Amino acid sequence: MRLIPWSPMMNLDEFENFTPALDIYQTKDAVVVETPVVKMDPNKVNISIENDVLTIEGESEQKSEVDEKNYYRKEVRYGGFHRSVALPVAVDGEKAEAEYKEGLLKITIPKAPQAKKKTIKIKAK
Repeated sequence: MRLIPWSPMMNLDEFENFTPALDIYQTKDAVVVETPVVKMDPNKVNISIENDVLTIEGESEQKSEVDEKNYYRKEVRYGGFHRSVALPVAVDGEKAEAEYKEGLLKITIPKAPQAKKKTIKIKAK
């Protein structure tokens, strides 16, 4: 039987990917949130917005198989993640949109009217 060396740091990258990172930025009219959800079914990801707090929840299942001469191993990693983040401005969550493309989830949330910058011109008399 062949032994495989073990290191406590060997699968650390799996734990890092378990809770996806969020990139949040603003455009003139919206707050945009991007997060990688690679190896996840986008239908198993739930998005909600309440009181200008964005919550993203999901489930992932990753399978790994190794088939060598005298050794066989199959690992399944299953679990969920939950991220909540306060958005930088007031938003209109009812008009939010989400799209999934090539492992990236992009959520676009329009700013609430009171959060948009308004320029006021002075009328000279």
